[in-house]
Amino acid sequence: MATNTMRAIRLHEHGGPDVLHYDEVPVPDPGPGEVLVRVHAVGVNPPDWYLRDGMSNLPPETRPAFDLPVVPGTDMSGVVEAVGADVDGFSVGDEVFGLLRFPSFDGHTYAEYVAAPASDLALKPAGIDHVQAAAVPMSGLTAWQFLIEVGHDHPSPFQAAKHRPVPLGPDVTVLVNGAAGGVGHLALQLAKWKGARVIAVASGRHESFLRGLGADEFIDYTRGRPEDLVHDVDLVLDTVGGSESNRFLRTLARGGALFPVFFGEFEEEETAELGVTVSGAQVRSNGAQLAELGRLLDAGAIRVAIDSTFPLEDARAAHERAAQGHIQGKIVLTVAQGTRRFSDA
Repeated sequence: MATNTMRAIRLHEHGGPDVLHYDEVPVPDPGPGEVLVRVHAVGVNPPDWYLRDGMSNLPPETRPAFDLPVVPGTDMSGVVEAVGADVDGFSVGDEVFGLLRFPSFDGHTYAEYVAAPASDLALKPAGIDHVQAAAVPMSGLTAWQFLIEVGHDHPSPFQAAKHRPVPLGPDVTVLVNGAAGGVGHLALQLAKWKGARVIAVASGRHESFLRGLGADEFIDYTRGRPEDLVHDVDLVLDTVGGSESNRFLRTLARGGALFPVFFGEFEEEETAELGVTVSGAQVRSNGAQLAELGRLLDAGAIRVAIDSTFPLEDARAAHERAAQGHIQGKIVLTVAQGTRRFSDA
Protein backbone atom coordinates (compact mmCIF):
# COMPACT_ATOMS: atom_id res chain seq x y z
CA MET A 1 0.00 0.00 0.00
CA ALA A 2 1.46 3.39 -1.02
CA THR A 3 1.50 6.14 1.60
CA ASN A 4 2.32 9.81 1.15
CA THR A 5 5.30 10.73 3.28
CA MET A 6 7.30 13.83 4.03
CA ARG A 7 10.37 14.87 5.98
CA ALA A 8 10.01 16.49 9.38
CA ILE A 9 12.05 17.27 12.47
CA ARG A 10 10.97 15.20 15.49
CA LEU A 11 11.87 14.89 19.14
CA HIS A 12 12.11 11.32 20.43
CA GLU A 13 13.54 12.48 23.76
CA HIS A 14 14.29 15.74 25.54
CA GLY A 15 17.67 17.38 25.60
CA GLY A 16 19.93 19.73 23.66
CA PRO A 17 19.85 20.54 19.94
CA ASP A 18 21.25 17.09 19.13
CA VAL A 19 17.85 15.49 19.92
CA LEU A 20 16.31 17.11 16.82
CA HIS A 21 16.04 14.28 14.26
CA TYR A 22 15.23 14.56 10.55
CA ASP A 23 12.64 11.81 10.04
CA GLU A 24 10.30 10.52 7.37
CA VAL A 25 6.66 10.64 8.53
CA PRO A 26 3.17 10.54 6.97
CA VAL A 27 1.78 13.68 5.37
CA PRO A 28 -1.09 14.86 7.63
CA ASP A 29 -4.68 14.92 6.42
CA PRO A 30 -6.57 18.19 6.96
CA GLY A 31 -9.64 17.80 9.13
CA PRO A 32 -12.79 19.93 9.19
CA GLY A 33 -11.87 23.60 9.35
CA GLU A 34 -8.27 22.90 8.30
CA VAL A 35 -6.15 23.26 5.19
CA LEU A 36 -3.06 21.32 4.17
CA VAL A 37 -0.15 23.71 3.68
CA ARG A 38 3.04 22.92 1.81
CA VAL A 39 5.56 24.64 4.08
CA HIS A 40 8.16 26.97 2.57
CA ALA A 41 9.62 28.44 5.77
CA VAL A 42 9.35 27.97 9.55
CA GLY A 43 9.89 30.58 12.25
CA VAL A 44 12.04 29.50 15.21
CA ASN A 45 10.71 30.62 18.61
CA PRO A 46 11.53 30.12 22.30
CA PRO A 47 8.68 27.61 22.83
CA ASP A 48 10.46 25.35 20.33
CA TRP A 49 13.44 24.91 22.63
CA TYR A 50 11.22 24.86 25.73
CA LEU A 51 9.51 21.80 24.20
CA ARG A 52 12.86 20.32 23.19
CA ASP A 53 14.26 20.45 26.72
CA GLY A 54 11.05 19.24 28.38
CA MET A 55 9.70 22.67 29.39
CA SER A 56 11.67 22.57 32.62
CA ASN A 57 11.66 26.39 32.80
CA LEU A 58 7.85 26.63 32.85
CA PRO A 59 5.73 26.31 35.99
CA PRO A 60 4.28 22.78 36.07
CA GLU A 61 0.69 24.03 36.00
CA THR A 62 1.31 25.86 32.68
CA ARG A 63 2.93 22.97 30.81
CA PRO A 64 0.74 21.62 27.98
CA ALA A 65 0.43 17.87 27.63
CA PHE A 66 2.09 16.15 24.67
CA ASP A 67 3.47 12.77 23.67
CA LEU A 68 6.80 11.81 22.13
CA PRO A 69 7.81 11.62 19.37
CA VAL A 70 6.60 15.10 18.46
CA VAL A 71 7.19 17.55 15.61
CA PRO A 72 7.96 20.96 17.16
CA GLY A 73 7.16 24.39 15.78
CA THR A 74 4.32 26.90 15.66
CA ASP A 75 5.13 29.45 12.92
CA MET A 76 5.13 28.83 9.19
CA SER A 77 4.56 30.29 5.74
CA GLY A 78 3.61 28.25 2.71
CA VAL A 79 1.07 27.44 0.02
CA VAL A 80 -2.34 25.81 0.46
CA GLU A 81 -2.35 22.39 -1.19
CA ALA A 82 -5.72 21.02 -0.05
CA VAL A 83 -8.76 22.42 1.72
CA GLY A 84 -10.76 20.51 4.31
CA ALA A 85 -14.47 20.62 4.91
CA ASP A 86 -16.16 23.78 6.18
CA VAL A 87 -13.31 26.08 5.16
CA ASP A 88 -14.16 29.45 3.65
CA GLY A 89 -11.71 32.14 2.61
CA PHE A 90 -8.82 29.97 1.45
CA SER A 91 -8.27 28.09 -1.80
CA VAL A 92 -5.66 25.76 -3.22
CA GLY A 93 -2.67 27.85 -4.30
CA ASP A 94 -3.11 30.62 -1.72
CA GLU A 95 0.06 31.77 0.00
CA VAL A 96 -0.58 31.84 3.75
CA PHE A 97 1.23 32.31 7.06
CA GLY A 98 0.23 31.60 10.62
CA LEU A 99 0.85 30.76 14.26
CA LEU A 100 -0.71 27.30 14.63
CA ARG A 101 -2.73 26.14 17.66
CA PHE A 102 -0.78 28.17 20.19
CA PRO A 103 -0.59 28.05 23.23
CA SER A 104 -0.69 24.30 22.71
CA PHE A 105 2.38 22.57 21.31
CA ASP A 106 0.42 21.00 18.46
CA GLY A 107 1.60 23.30 15.66
CA HIS A 108 3.98 20.70 14.17
CA THR A 109 5.45 23.18 11.68
CA TYR A 110 9.01 21.78 11.46
CA ALA A 111 7.87 19.77 8.46
CA GLU A 112 7.34 19.83 4.71
CA TYR A 113 3.54 19.81 5.16
CA VAL A 114 1.24 20.80 7.98
CA ALA A 115 -2.50 20.60 8.63
CA ALA A 116 -3.40 24.11 9.76
CA PRO A 117 -6.61 25.48 11.30
CA ALA A 118 -7.93 28.03 8.80
CA SER A 119 -8.76 30.39 11.67
CA ASP A 120 -5.05 30.60 12.55
CA LEU A 121 -4.02 31.68 9.04
CA ALA A 122 -3.85 34.88 7.03
CA LEU A 123 -2.94 35.49 3.43
CA LYS A 124 0.79 36.11 3.14
CA PRO A 125 1.55 39.76 2.36
CA ALA A 126 2.49 40.02 -1.31
CA GLY A 127 5.36 42.35 -0.55
CA ILE A 128 7.39 39.91 1.54
CA ASP A 129 8.76 36.44 0.88
CA HIS A 130 8.04 33.22 2.76
CA VAL A 131 11.13 33.54 4.97
CA GLN A 132 10.04 36.98 6.17
CA ALA A 133 6.43 35.87 6.58
CA ALA A 134 7.40 32.83 8.67
CA ALA A 135 9.32 35.14 11.02
CA VAL A 136 6.26 37.19 11.91
CA PRO A 137 3.43 35.18 13.52
CA MET A 138 4.41 34.46 17.13
CA SER A 139 6.59 37.54 17.60
CA GLY A 140 4.19 39.84 15.81
CA LEU A 141 1.10 38.54 17.61
CA THR A 142 2.87 38.77 20.97
CA ALA A 143 3.70 42.41 20.32
CA TRP A 144 0.17 43.08 19.03
CA GLN A 145 -1.65 41.39 21.92
CA PHE A 146 0.53 43.05 24.55
CA LEU A 147 0.47 46.54 23.01
CA ILE A 148 -2.54 46.92 20.70
CA GLU A 149 -5.39 44.47 21.36
CA VAL A 150 -5.55 41.20 23.27
CA GLY A 151 -8.25 39.96 20.93
CA HIS A 152 -9.51 37.07 23.08
CA ASP A 153 -11.14 36.40 26.44
CA HIS A 154 -9.11 33.38 27.47
CA PRO A 155 -7.70 33.83 30.98
CA SER A 156 -3.95 33.97 31.32
CA PRO A 157 -2.35 31.19 33.37
CA PHE A 158 0.07 33.79 34.75
CA GLN A 159 -2.35 36.33 36.30
CA ALA A 160 -5.95 36.60 37.43
CA ALA A 161 -6.75 39.99 35.87
CA LYS A 162 -7.33 40.41 32.14
CA HIS A 163 -4.45 42.14 30.38
CA ARG A 164 -5.27 45.62 29.12
CA PRO A 165 -2.92 47.36 26.67
CA VAL A 166 -1.92 50.95 27.38
CA PRO A 167 -3.36 53.40 24.79
CA LEU A 168 -0.40 54.59 22.74
CA GLY A 169 0.07 58.02 21.21
CA PRO A 170 2.38 61.05 20.96
CA ASP A 171 2.24 61.73 24.71
CA VAL A 172 3.31 58.20 25.67
CA THR A 173 6.90 57.02 26.16
CA VAL A 174 7.55 53.30 25.75
CA LEU A 175 10.75 51.54 26.77
CA VAL A 176 11.39 48.22 25.01
CA ASN A 177 13.93 45.96 26.71
CA GLY A 178 15.45 43.37 24.40
CA ALA A 179 14.46 45.59 21.49
CA ALA A 180 16.57 43.81 18.85
CA GLY A 181 14.92 40.40 19.29
CA GLY A 182 11.90 38.93 17.55
CA VAL A 183 9.19 40.47 19.72
CA GLY A 184 11.20 43.57 20.59
CA HIS A 185 11.92 44.86 17.10
CA LEU A 186 8.30 44.44 16.03
CA ALA A 187 6.96 45.97 19.26
CA LEU A 188 9.21 49.00 18.75
CA GLN A 189 7.71 49.52 15.30
CA LEU A 190 4.11 49.03 16.44
CA ALA A 191 4.60 51.61 19.19
CA LYS A 192 6.05 54.04 16.63
CA TRP A 193 3.14 53.30 14.28
CA LYS A 194 0.82 54.43 17.07
CA GLY A 195 2.87 57.62 17.49
CA ALA A 196 4.63 56.84 20.79
CA ARG A 197 8.14 57.87 21.70
CA VAL A 198 10.28 54.74 22.01
CA ILE A 199 13.43 54.04 24.02
CA ALA A 200 15.21 50.87 22.83
CA VAL A 201 17.41 48.84 25.19
CA ALA A 202 19.87 46.34 23.69
CA SER A 203 23.60 45.77 23.34
CA GLY A 204 25.59 48.37 21.43
CA ARG A 205 25.97 46.26 18.29
CA HIS A 206 22.23 46.75 17.62
CA GLU A 207 22.12 50.55 17.88
CA SER A 208 22.12 51.43 14.19
CA PHE A 209 19.58 48.67 13.46
CA LEU A 210 17.16 49.93 16.11
CA ARG A 211 17.55 53.58 15.25
CA GLY A 212 16.80 52.57 11.67
CA LEU A 213 13.52 51.08 12.88
CA GLY A 214 12.58 54.39 14.50
CA ALA A 215 13.92 54.26 18.06
CA ASP A 216 14.01 57.80 19.48
CA GLU A 217 16.59 56.90 22.11
CA PHE A 218 18.96 53.97 22.52
CA ILE A 219 20.47 52.54 25.70
CA ASP A 220 23.37 50.10 25.55
CA TYR A 221 22.77 47.93 28.62
CA THR A 222 26.44 46.87 28.63
CA ARG A 223 27.43 50.47 29.35
CA GLY A 224 24.72 51.62 31.73
CA ARG A 225 21.72 50.35 33.65
CA PRO A 226 18.44 51.61 32.17
CA GLU A 227 16.93 52.11 35.61
CA ASP A 228 19.70 54.59 36.38
CA LEU A 229 19.32 56.45 33.10
CA VAL A 230 15.57 56.66 32.43
CA HIS A 231 12.66 57.88 34.54
CA ASP A 232 8.99 58.80 34.08
CA VAL A 233 8.37 56.21 31.36
CA ASP A 234 4.70 55.39 30.73
CA LEU A 235 5.18 51.78 29.63
CA VAL A 236 7.97 49.21 29.73
CA LEU A 237 7.71 46.16 27.49
CA ASP A 238 10.30 43.74 28.83
CA THR A 239 10.88 40.94 26.33
CA VAL A 240 13.69 39.47 28.47
CA GLY A 241 11.95 38.98 31.83
CA GLY A 242 13.51 36.90 34.55
CA SER A 243 14.48 37.74 38.10
CA GLU A 244 15.77 41.23 37.22
CA SER A 245 12.65 42.44 35.43
CA ASN A 246 11.50 44.28 38.55
CA ARG A 247 14.38 46.74 38.17
CA PHE A 248 12.38 48.44 35.40
CA LEU A 249 9.67 49.41 37.89
CA ARG A 250 11.89 52.32 38.92
CA THR A 251 11.89 53.71 35.38
CA LEU A 252 8.10 54.20 35.42
CA ALA A 253 6.09 57.29 36.18
CA ARG A 254 3.26 56.88 38.70
CA GLY A 255 0.38 55.30 36.83
CA GLY A 256 2.79 53.58 34.45
CA ALA A 257 2.83 49.92 33.50
CA LEU A 258 5.37 47.14 33.07
CA PHE A 259 4.51 44.35 30.63
CA PRO A 260 6.87 41.35 31.05
CA VAL A 261 6.68 39.04 28.03
CA PHE A 262 8.44 36.31 29.98
CA PHE A 263 8.08 35.57 33.68
CA GLY A 264 9.26 38.21 36.12
CA GLU A 265 9.37 38.39 39.90
CA PHE A 266 7.43 41.26 41.45
CA GLU A 267 6.22 42.21 44.92
CA GLU A 268 2.71 43.63 45.25
CA GLU A 269 3.90 45.93 48.01
CA GLU A 270 6.50 47.53 45.74
CA THR A 271 4.15 48.04 42.81
CA ALA A 272 1.53 49.55 45.14
CA GLU A 273 4.09 51.88 46.70
CA LEU A 274 5.26 53.04 43.27
CA GLY A 275 1.71 53.34 41.93
CA VAL A 276 2.41 51.19 38.89
CA THR A 277 0.88 48.14 37.23
CA VAL A 278 2.42 44.86 36.11
CA SER A 279 0.48 42.92 33.49
CA GLY A 280 1.01 40.28 30.83
CA ALA A 281 -0.91 38.22 28.30
CA GLN A 282 -0.77 34.68 26.97
CA VAL A 283 -0.29 35.05 23.23
CA ARG A 284 -2.77 33.02 21.20
CA SER A 285 -3.19 32.16 17.54
CA ASN A 286 -5.35 34.73 15.73
CA GLY A 287 -5.67 34.84 11.96
CA ALA A 288 -7.59 38.14 11.94
CA GLN A 289 -4.87 39.95 13.90
CA LEU A 290 -2.22 38.38 11.69
CA ALA A 291 -4.05 39.82 8.68
CA GLU A 292 -3.78 43.28 10.30
CA LEU A 293 -0.03 42.77 10.72
CA GLY A 294 0.11 41.63 7.11
CA ARG A 295 -1.43 44.90 5.95
CA LEU A 296 1.16 46.87 7.91
CA LEU A 297 3.95 44.78 6.40
CA ASP A 298 2.58 45.29 2.89
CA ALA A 299 2.33 49.04 3.47
CA GLY A 300 5.89 49.23 4.77
CA ALA A 301 4.72 50.54 8.15
CA ILE A 302 6.66 47.73 9.83
CA ARG A 303 9.28 45.28 8.61
CA VAL A 304 10.66 42.03 9.93
CA ALA A 305 14.39 41.39 10.29
CA ILE A 306 16.01 38.02 9.66
CA ASP A 307 18.96 37.09 11.87
CA SER A 308 19.82 33.91 9.99
CA THR A 309 18.33 31.04 8.00
CA PHE A 310 19.00 27.30 8.08
CA PRO A 311 17.62 24.41 6.01
CA LEU A 312 14.97 22.37 7.83
CA GLU A 313 17.34 19.43 8.12
CA ASP A 314 19.78 21.71 9.98
CA ALA A 315 17.31 22.61 12.74
CA ARG A 316 19.98 21.60 15.23
CA ALA A 317 22.25 24.41 13.96
CA ALA A 318 19.34 26.87 14.19
CA HIS A 319 18.81 25.97 17.85
CA GLU A 320 22.52 26.27 18.50
CA ARG A 321 22.41 29.77 17.00
CA ALA A 322 19.47 30.65 19.25
CA ALA A 323 21.40 29.48 22.30
CA GLN A 324 24.18 31.96 21.49
CA GLY A 325 21.81 34.89 22.08
CA HIS A 326 22.17 38.47 20.80
CA ILE A 327 19.72 37.67 18.00
CA GLN A 328 18.76 40.50 15.65
CA GLY A 329 15.24 39.75 14.45
CA LYS A 330 14.32 36.13 13.84
CA ILE A 331 15.87 32.77 12.96
CA VAL A 332 14.06 30.92 10.16
CA LEU A 333 14.18 27.38 8.75
CA THR A 334 13.79 27.03 5.00
CA VAL A 335 12.07 24.03 3.44
CA ALA A 336 13.24 22.73 0.06
CA GLN A 337 10.44 22.39 -2.48
CA GLY A 338 11.06 18.91 -3.90
CA THR A 339 8.54 16.31 -4.99
CA ARG A 340 6.42 14.44 -2.51
CA ARG A 341 7.82 11.03 -1.67
CA PHE A 342 5.99 7.76 -1.56
CA SER A 343 6.87 4.71 0.51
CA ASP A 344 5.40 1.26 0.91
CA ALA A 345 3.58 0.74 4.14
